[in-house]
Amino acid sequence: MFSPNLAEPDPPLPIVYQDAHLVAVHKPSGLLVHRSMIDRHETRFAVQTVRNQLGRHVYAVHRLDKGTSGILLFGLTPEAGRALSQAFEHQQVDKRYLAVVRGWPAESGDIDHPLTRQDDDGKPARDAPAPAQQALTHYQRLATVTLPVAIDRYPTSRYALVALQPHTGRRHQLRRHLKHISHPIIGDATHGKGRHNRWFAETFGVSRLLLACTALTVPHPVSGAPLALHCPPSADFMQVLAGLGWQEMALP
Repeated sequence: MFSPNLAEPDPPLPIVYQDAHLVAVHKPSGLLVHRSMIDRHETRFAVQTVRNQLGRHVYAVHRLDKGTSGILLFGLTPEAGRALSQAFEHQQVDKRYLAVVRGWPAESGDIDHPLTRQDDDGKPARDAPAPAQQALTHYQRLATVTLPVAIDRYPTSRYALVALQPHTGRRHQLRRHLKHISHPIIGDATHGKGRHNRWFAETFGVSRLLLACTALTVPHPVSGAPLALHCPPSADFMQVLAGLGWQEMALP
């Protein structure tokens, strides 16, 4: 039986889509999906917020990093939750992300780079070592900018807006893959560069990972028909894009 949290309720999360079997919400940056041993001090979690918001149990079927915003999907029944989880596990879900990265990557390409297992803190998994797993990400460069600011050793700094499509679901895959091609995502404290992250935070007043899941297509857990979900980046992300002149590039 569902028992709501009687403490002061968390602000509701915007609902992207809901039917009798599933619900998709827009998760903000900084919110964990569920409890983590690394973030023991956190008291807010998306799964609890959505449970309280809907007044019923929900079943997490995938995860977004704490710093990543965007579409987060839950099953509303155990059966729907299992079906959706299997769709993610079997790579039957098309996921699209937007990211602001340092430098100018090629116009498009594939990052085919195996990744070892990691724990939540970005460190190698503490259990028995396992071989690196296949990991593939497609990217497309949408916009570029050169700013007249010297952050590294050059008199100007270059950044790009990229669309990302992961074909596998390894932990921190997008962040690790963008670092691998020397174009880390802005705001990534683990894989990025602190000087660039601090400049963005000071200039735009936004100190978050600039990565957002903006589109998700998944087989419906009952009908099996493709269900296409879309949501624009959150207001804080759009604030940065507007400052760079890219706000129109981020809209569907």
